[in-house]
Amino acid sequence: MPRVIKHPEIRREDILDHAQALFLTQGYDRASLNDVIASAGISKGAFYHYFPSKEALLEALADRFARQALAGVQGILDDPGLDPLGRLNSLLSQSRQAKIETAAEAWALFETMFRPENLVLFHRINLAANASFSPLLVRIIRQGVEDGTFRTFDPEGVADIVMQFGLATHDVVAKAIAGGSDADMEVAIEVLEKRVRLYEIALDRILGLPDGSIRIGEPGYIRAVMTARRKADKAG
Repeated sequence: MPRVIKHPEIRREDILDHAQALFLTQGYDRASLNDVIASAGISKGAFYHYFPSKEALLEALADRFARQALAGVQGILDDPGLDPLGRLNSLLSQSRQAKIETAAEAWALFETMFRPENLVLFHRINLAANASFSPLLVRIIRQGVEDGTFRTFDPEGVADIVMQFGLATHDVVAKAIAGGSDADMEVAIEVLEKRVRLYEIALDRILGLPDGSIRIGEPGYIRAVMTARRKADKAG
């Protein structure tokens, strides 16, 4: 039979599919690159054409998660019934819902990055995941500046600050994972809920809005995301 030649993007997505399945069933640390290569049915040379390392593979999975989470966001951006503030809150709401729905799977794939020795990997994965989100924020903030909803001289800088919020919570999450107990998790949830409220106030002030205008979180959001991993483990 003639050999089937796949389009490079299809081949790349196929490799990601096999890697994601292996990481979910075996864990990121236990699944080797050779396992991924064998599962995908490709040569080492073909694999390294797309991904120079195992870490790059994980970064690509993080980017794909982010893009999937933002699927359908064009409707929010183009909705004539939304002003810039409504558009921003809708974008944040959609992002929250997607994180809740994929939390258990995301924990299984990316928990390794919260280990102390993987801090550089954590930053790389966050950059990959945020690459899809930041341009949308900039677009909405610029719209708000143009119509007077927002007051800032640096929309790109505001988007960067929002992206930093996730990085700033790394130590809280890492400590809860390292502790491993229900008490450790409860402490982390309480800290993160307060931190989200603080970030909301900060973003309101940066954009010249009244307190309570922007919703980064919602009741139960932090708990749903943080406990998804443990619930999945118990169910399994």
